[in-house]
Amino acid sequence: MGGPNADSITLDRSAKIFVAGHRGLVGSAIVRKLHQLGFTNLLLRSHSELDLTCQSAVDAFFAAEKPQFVVLAAAKVGGIHANNTYPADFIAINLQIQTNVIDSAYRHGVKKLLFLGSSCIYPKFAPQPIPEDALLTGPLEPTNEWYAVAKIAGIKMCQAYRIQYNWDAISAMPTNLYGPNDNFHPENSHVLPALMRRFHEAKVSGAKEVVVWGTGSPLREFLHVDDLASAVVYLLENYSGLGHVNVGSGKEVTIKELAELVKEVVGFEGELVWDSSKPDGTPRKLMDSSKLAGLGWIPKISLRDGLADTYKWYVENVKQ
Repeated sequence: MGGPNADSITLDRSAKIFVAGHRGLVGSAIVRKLHQLGFTNLLLRSHSELDLTCQSAVDAFFAAEKPQFVVLAAAKVGGIHANNTYPADFIAINLQIQTNVIDSAYRHGVKKLLFLGSSCIYPKFAPQPIPEDALLTGPLEPTNEWYAVAKIAGIKMCQAYRIQYNWDAISAMPTNLYGPNDNFHPENSHVLPALMRRFHEAKVSGAKEVVVWGTGSPLREFLHVDDLASAVVYLLENYSGLGHVNVGSGKEVTIKELAELVKEVVGFEGELVWDSSKPDGTPRKLMDSSKLAGLGWIPKISLRDGLADTYKWYVENVKQ
């Protein structure tokens, strides 16, 4: 393997970098991080400017623009309800985006590509904390297998192009993410933004209590998206391996602790009530991020600081 910096490069601040999916939670954070680090030549295209599901459009884009580096953060994402309702969209659109971008990047001389997946690629009953080698050792969570199968195919495609063409394509799998540009929609958002919205609305309306489903006992892991962005740049500069890399915070929090922290950050003075007649979900979900720590990267943003930053963004940007 060599030491942590055996494959190190320093990215030229004027290098042309295509960030696919730059308006999403992840892509926008990567763009912020690259700008902050002094990168001046970012290549960004909205969906209306470039449809990544259209192979000819993607190929023409790479032929004309010739980026040197690609971060693939574009994906169709959604919750359980969306995955159940539109399974064809989740598998087809994600496979199209990945296949088009990865193949065109290789054929048009991109030096390095980083593909972003998600922790849902792992088997439903994977060991906890989940190591990278748990991939493909058991059945997936049925509710999002369409999305997960596409993401696994993306990892495997990066590996195949490395094996056959000796091309530098790497993959990173983040844990649950949160931060600016998250989805705070009342019906189909994840647990952390959903809690933030509910406490905020309760505060504004002067409600006496907020009722949360379950007992609050499940353990979850959260990573601020700015930490993920810093890990992405670190991996581009310091990792060129066949295996994918987990990116987690390594810190577990119960849903109860999370809810209490969000309540405090939002400043809701009422009661927090647990409805234990409602289901809890998986008891524990945590990624093993020791491979990344061994490469020399650890997260810096505490959950409290990250929540405060996210709430500030929410108040300033989400239409009430």
